[in-house]
Amino acid sequence: MIKKYNAMQINELKKILIRKGFKVSKLHKKTGIKEIRSIYITSAFSLLIISFFFILPTTSNFVSSNFGKPKFKENYSKKYLEKVLSGESLITERTTDDELDDRHLYEDIEFNDGPSKSVRIEANTLNELFNEENYTLKLVRQNKMVKPFEVGMLPEELKYIESSKKRKDLFIKIVLPLILSENNRIKRDRITLFKILNKNNNTKTEKKWLNSKFKQYGVVNKDLSTLKIRMDEIPVSLAIAQAAKETGWGTSRFAIEGNALFGQWTYSGKGIKPSAANKEDKHKVMTFSVLKSSVRAYQRNLNTHSSYKEFRKARAIQRDNDEKLNSIELANYLDKYAQTGEEYISTLKKIINQNDLKDFDNAKILPSSEDSINNI
Repeated sequence: MIKKYNAMQINELKKILIRKGFKVSKLHKKTGIKEIRSIYITSAFSLLIISFFFILPTTSNFVSSNFGKPKFKENYSKKYLEKVLSGESLITERTTDDELDDRHLYEDIEFNDGPSKSVRIEANTLNELFNEENYTLKLVRQNKMVKPFEVGMLPEELKYIESSKKRKDLFIKIVLPLILSENNRIKRDRITLFKILNKNNNTKTEKKWLNSKFKQYGVVNKDLSTLKIRMDEIPVSLAIAQAAKETGWGTSRFAIEGNALFGQWTYSGKGIKPSAANKEDKHKVMTFSVLKSSVRAYQRNLNTHSSYKEFRKARAIQRDNDEKLNSIELANYLDKYAQTGEEYISTLKKIINQNDLKDFDNAKILPSSEDSINNI
């Protein structure tokens, strides 16, 4: 009865409202649909926000690497030091071996700026002295030991010795101790270098020595890999062959007058002007106070000039492979030493092979102090 009564009241109320102009409609329940729609919308926004923060680091790295300025420059010298300490190869694309600071390259080399510090000795006198000391190439080839003679100047009589064998033998006996002595100096420096690199802490004296070698070899930015590549020996047979080629086995005017064994050019105004040079040619041949200075300048040239970068690279590869320095192979990278290029290389190889110069590659110079060495 109560339900029926309530229904009647609602119907009467509805009629009254309609008569008064009100619009009455039935209310439908849509609460469930709204709740589902709200859940979908919330989930979608949440997924969008999560995705944004997930890709943000990747996007940031991409923008930074492609459009942003680099925040730092990697220190490759530190990496090279670590490689030196671990014994790894230092031949890399990033090496600065082609860069050169030439301000201090020849500070330890004596050029011919005045009277020579040596005395020229005649060929016969030299031969007698060598014989008295039992210094012969036959014995050197057998026992690989060389007397520590330092001849300061070539004898003028070399060009008058009729026998080519005797002329060549005397020339080799003169230059061989000089080349070995300079190679020994470089070898001692390499030993010192590796001792310094293998220490965790270095003394002021060691740091000073290292800085002096950076200057001596024209190393830019104190790059350790470049110093290691440049501070190395020249094969004895290759050095003798080049000296023989450049001087005509010691008979050239440059060798006799200027102690120039390797025909190095200079544009500084000092030196000997080639007689065949044109008026437009400004170069001269370097002159030195003694022969040994010429050897040192030659080694410094091959060890620093950009023209011989490939030579040094090939030599370093031989070192990395624990091989002996191969003069025949290394000669292939000296085409820029002379204008004749490939012909020059071929000539060097012939000189080495025909005169068995590789016999001297393993030779050792007998130890001596500055006081007891035979300076003549």
